[in-house]
Amino acid sequence: MASERILIVDDEPYVRAVMCAMLEISHYSPVLVSNGLEAIERLEKDPPYDLVLSDIMMNGLDGIGLLERVRAAQPDVPMVMVTAIHDIGVAIAAMRKGAYDYLLKPFEKEQLLATVKRALEYRRLVQQNSIYRHNLEQLVAARTEMLHHAMADLERSYDITLEALGDALDLKDAETEGHSKRVTAYTIALARAMDVESLEIRTVARGAYLHDIGKMAIPDSILLKPGRLDIHEQTMMREHCLRGYQIVRKIPFLQGAADIVYSHQEHYDGSGYPRGLKGDQIPLGARIFAVADTLDAITSDRPYRRANTFDAARKEIKRCSGSQFDPKVVKAFLTMPDQIWSDLRAEIGLRGRFSPLSFEGTAGAGPNF
Repeated sequence: MASERILIVDDEPYVRAVMCAMLEISHYSPVLVSNGLEAIERLEKDPPYDLVLSDIMMNGLDGIGLLERVRAAQPDVPMVMVTAIHDIGVAIAAMRKGAYDYLLKPFEKEQLLATVKRALEYRRLVQQNSIYRHNLEQLVAARTEMLHHAMADLERSYDITLEALGDALDLKDAETEGHSKRVTAYTIALARAMDVESLEIRTVARGAYLHDIGKMAIPDSILLKPGRLDIHEQTMMREHCLRGYQIVRKIPFLQGAADIVYSHQEHYDGSGYPRGLKGDQIPLGARIFAVADTLDAITSDRPYRRANTFDAARKEIKRCSGSQFDPKVVKAFLTMPDQIWSDLRAEIGLRGRFSPLSFEGTAGAGPNF
């Protein structure tokens, strides 16, 4: 049994009564009002309505004005315009403005019911489509959330892979352990100070963390030699950049980091190795790393000397601006207080494990351990 509520809007009582009777016989629930303003009040205070049947020519708010109000406030409620034969042009214009259909007075019962049935079926289809779209959006949102979780889990597995590679290098060269972690933290902090995008920082961090991975391919007799290396040994040691690149580039998610591994010993003026890259030919991540690497080298103990101060490192890096280092990176470095570096160094020393991706967003100075 049909029970749809239909709002009848007409300023002629006889027309309202006839339409009401026709609809009630077919088990619809008609509600009668005499003008557009009453119709608006009903629609706002007594919803919902499934269909509006409205005369066009009415005093006050006419049918066209009512159509515009209904389309703006309740666009899913169809309207059928009722008009005399000589106003058919107005009725067609109303359809262009969003009316579903029109009826010409005088009409037969069958015409009215057929038009009402089509309009209500149209409304059901619109509602079903809306429900389908809403459900689809919810499904997409749920699947997107699942994908985000899966990507987060995958990225964490990437971190574990990086840590495993770093641990393998630590076993070969004990001096590398603390250096790799510190220089990664310094690189992240400096990249943030330069407003590098968060996703790019992740790539830079991975490259910094794995910059010395090529040393795994260097013979122990050279890598662990306590004294100064001869020319032949220095040449072999310099191969660690290429060897590291060859190792890392085979891992798809580390291809961006591989370029940093390959270029981390290049100098801004072209005097570095292995390819003698110059200026912007050097990846930005490698240019940032170069400053962070020197900062850690100067402020860390070595077998042949004691660690120097952060202030001394600052002066040396400033001196080499434009030659070894990118001036833009140096400029950003010089704006950062020494406290940042000492805090990061102390924090890394307190924690046994460190992942280059153990940070979120771009706020703060360095990783959120």
